[in-house]
Amino acid sequence: MSIERAIQTYILAKDGNRPFLMPQAFADDCELEMVVNTDAISFPNAAKGLQAISDILVSRFAADYENVFTFCLLRPTPAARGHFACPWLVGMSARRDHAVRVGCGRYDWSFDDHLRVRKLSIRIEVMNVLPASTAGPVFAWLSALPYPWCTRQQALDGIPDIDTLAAIEGFLRGS
Repeated sequence: MSIERAIQTYILAKDGNRPFLMPQAFADDCELEMVVNTDAISFPNAAKGLQAISDILVSRFAADYENVFTFCLLRPTPAARGHFACPWLVGMSARRDHAVRVGCGRYDWSFDDHLRVRKLSIRIEVMNVLPASTAGPVFAWLSALPYPWCTRQQALDGIPDIDTLAAIEGFLRGS
């Protein structure tokens, strides 16, 4: 396992509702810390243990959301061993009302000696809720991006011209 592979495995588990992948990426005694700076989505502040984290980030998440695309906006360098931080972008639709959510924030990863996730801190900076009618352009944009590793510029190049995405565009521009 490499840091890049652990992160990619987590994204595949979360986005595809595949909790069976989580033990490949996370240590049994892992920890989750969440900082949510929006009212558009809610998560517990913290969780401990592989099962609890899998339930929160994969199973319960998948019960509420579908069409999930998560992108890390930086790749780890070969020098990254025990720690890696990167900005992220996510898009999804709610199962209940089909509203589209597009968000961004920061991942802060810590890894054990086997390069499995020991601790994940997720900071949600922005989460915009858009009407279901925006699903076409939003998902056309997201599905055209290189998955799950994408640069800020790649994400900016195709961002739909939707006023509600202005905060996402600002984040991608680094402002």
